[in-house]
Amino acid sequence: MTGRGQVPAARATARLLRHLAAQRGPVPAAALARELGLPRSSTYHLLAALVEEGLLLHYPEEQRYGLGVAASELGSGYLRQAPLARLGAPLLAAAVDRLGESLQLAVLQGREVVYVVEERARHRPALVSEVGVRLPAQFTASGRAMLAALDRPQVRALYPDAGAFAHRGDAAPTSPGELRSLLASIRAAGYAWEDGEVSPGLASVASAIRDAAGWPIAAVAITFRSDEHPRDSWPDLAEAIRPTATELQRRLGRQVGA
Repeated sequence: MTGRGQVPAARATARLLRHLAAQRGPVPAAALARELGLPRSSTYHLLAALVEEGLLLHYPEEQRYGLGVAASELGSGYLRQAPLARLGAPLLAAAVDRLGESLQLAVLQGREVVYVVEERARHRPALVSEVGVRLPAQFTASGRAMLAALDRPQVRALYPDAGAFAHRGDAAPTSPGELRSLLASIRAAGYAWEDGEVSPGLASVASAIRDAAGWPIAAVAITFRSDEHPRDSWPDLAEAIRPTATELQRRLGRQVGA
């Protein structure tokens, strides 16, 4: 088979793996063929090959197929290679040069954000958001952007009651109702913000980066002195960082989320 002839099979393999990764559990072969628009015979041959390679598992009693151990190894390799940091750092650096303010890239882990890239602008204040630092998501613009991109049941699972909230004596939400109200405002505005809740005198606005299923995989934030950028300028700052978030999303091979 020529290289050109192998491309359709490679695309079918990628589509099948991505489809299974989005399911809650193993799926029958007939359903896979139907949902992906593949011939049944080709689907069974493809499934057999992927089972042999360890990328899929066959559950004979259920007559279903699910992801295998080798698929998990791919995910671990993805994390080891730090694609967000590698792809995000040059994009954030270019945005810092263009905007003259510091930018960060963070991911959501449970109720915390973890910073994976920080690009500080010249002559700008030092920030607490160094690489590897964890902060409660409810305080940060990045965390709020990602929480606003989650389904409401997922937010409830993370913050079931007031005991789930960190307290620092500031204006951050401290109850599920306050958080719901804030996230509704963020969804309506199209960007997230915080003002002095991480560092006094500094504010941030952020935009979430979503995967093809709409799940927030990261957020880009710009941080600035709040006395230099009044609130009526924050929508413009959010628009200024949106191309960076969109380009990183594109480079990660995802479709732009809503």
